[in-house]
Amino acid sequence: MSLVTSAATFKMPMDNCPNCGADLPRRAKACPECGADEKTGWSEEAETGHLNLPEETFDYDRFVKDEFGGEERVKPRNVAWIWWATALVLLILFLLAFVPH
Repeated sequence: MSLVTSAATFKMPMDNCPNCGADLPRRAKACPECGADEKTGWSEEAETGHLNLPEETFDYDRFVKDEFGGEERVKPRNVAWIWWATALVLLILFLLAFVPH
């Protein structure tokens, strides 16, 4: 692209954005003010920006409770002894591997 082409693009007559009314070059792919473009349509900010809605704060604990329920997981009882017994058996087998026959 040459400098002549770039300068010519800058001097082109302006159009107005159909969403926010901002001036933009005729061949612009997107509005620099609101983000409206040909491919994705209007940005979320452009749709709600003029409504003056308060910012919503994100509550992670509430999200987890709503999505996964507020109930705690039920922990099975008396399972720990199985792991202790498994560890003891493995230790005995390990020690027996080093005993001369």
